[in-house]
Amino acid sequence: MISSETISDYLSRLASRQPTPGGGAAAALHAAQGAALVGMVARYTTGAKYEEHAALVTRITSAADHLIVESLRLADADEHAFQSVIDSYKLPSDTDELKATKTAAIQDALVQAAHTPAQLIKVAGEVVDLATELFDVANPNVISDVAAAADAARAAATTARVNIDINVVALKQGEARSRLAEQTDGIEDKTVLAADALVKRVRERILS
Repeated sequence: MISSETISDYLSRLASRQPTPGGGAAAALHAAQGAALVGMVARYTTGAKYEEHAALVTRITSAADHLIVESLRLADADEHAFQSVIDSYKLPSDTDELKATKTAAIQDALVQAAHTPAQLIKVAGEVVDLATELFDVANPNVISDVAAAADAARAAATTARVNIDINVVALKQGEARSRLAEQTDGIEDKTVLAADALVKRVRERILS
């Protein structure tokens, strides 16, 4: 499982000539890193100097920690889902019945493979939202990490989007396509715009 292996082992597997892990898992780790950076900045925004913001910072810290766990869960889920797609394409198709079974299995696997990055886009948006909330009160010594968190979440959202696209184009089920569109349309764009705006604000503060 990605969530329990070393960074070195994960990168070796990612770089290997194997179908999993791939871009979907990488997207989830982008989100995990973004959430971790939010948590770090929040933990540096504590003490007497930030006492009036204690409730906000505590909430953000807890939410960021939860998103780390959720992102790692999605990394593992993405690897599992894509392996299911690969396995479904290897099913026998020697008879009409087997062909029908194989087709159904492929379609079901593709839906799940697209569903995981759809969940991840929402997580990425939540990371950017937390970073944005934290910006106004964050310890200025680590303000650059707010931008780093936003950029990591941005990468998660855009990478997840393309992973949805590559699975959706192979879907024959119109209903499944529509459901995925309802879940994700516009969310990635909103996350990208929010991340870009936050990074701009951070840089302006640093350079002012």
